[in-house]
Amino acid sequence: MHERVQLFLMQRIKYWLSEHPKIVGFRWSPTQSWGSTWSFVFGAISSYIAAAVTLHLVLAVLLRRRRRPVPLGPIPAVHSLLMSLVSAVIFVGILLSAAGEIRDTRWFWRRTRTTTPLQWLLCFPIGTRPTGRVFFWSYVFYLSRFLQLLRTFFTVLRHRRLSFFHLFNQSILILTSFLWLEFSQSFQVLAIMFTTLVYSVVYGYRFWVSVGLPGARFPLVVNSQVLLLGFNLICHVGVLLLHLLKGGCNGIGAWLCNSVLNAVILLLFLNFHVKKLHLTSSTSGSEIKQKI
Repeated sequence: MHERVQLFLMQRIKYWLSEHPKIVGFRWSPTQSWGSTWSFVFGAISSYIAAAVTLHLVLAVLLRRRRRPVPLGPIPAVHSLLMSLVSAVIFVGILLSAAGEIRDTRWFWRRTRTTTPLQWLLCFPIGTRPTGRVFFWSYVFYLSRFLQLLRTFFTVLRHRRLSFFHLFNQSILILTSFLWLEFSQSFQVLAIMFTTLVYSVVYGYRFWVSVGLPGARFPLVVNSQVLLLGFNLICHVGVLLLHLLKGGCNGIGAWLCNSVLNAVILLLFLNFHVKKLHLTSSTSGSEIKQKI
């Protein structure tokens, strides 16, 4: 009886996350998908930057003598929990959908140079269109980027802090997610899988800490970000090798743009955290001298 219940639940989860007609029949197009135009994505990014900078400047002028954070109550904790749950659903959905796509399209690989599921995950065959299961979850992932932007405003309200790296990073994440769909870019399935897996852990941890539970003894968030960047770097090398050796990968132009943007983010990330570490070390050194 217990096994039947588990089997029934697994079948329902598989249906709702990978076999539902809306998922199987998904098509990325300006007429069917909200936010699927160039004007929208650039307008959204511009509005986000303008709103964040404006809020930062307004707080700096109106509350310059008051350094206490603006009380937000449980809103940041709820946001972290929501992001963790959404990321977990996207991870399971794209994992099941990738398995379904591999099962249903393996016969077509004979006409291309694709030979293994890993090669398909890294390198879509030339002519791949943004339709079907995995692109549905790529679209959901793209939409979740806008939900993630709220964290910027929480940071400004609570800490009065707004860095160029943070604005640039969030803007580029939206743009790259758009490029994945617009050009059916190779490698996006693995990127979404690993990113949502990391996000579900990181945002779950942030919710855990925000409700007063003890945090980790090591920098979990930073280590997760480094792990994610390292994984992306390895996969980008794999895509390049397959493109050169197997006759081409779909969306290679968008992949090249994505690679350059990721390289810039990596450099800014390292610069940002090196400066932060140096500032922390200097502060600690000053405190020790004062005690002595």
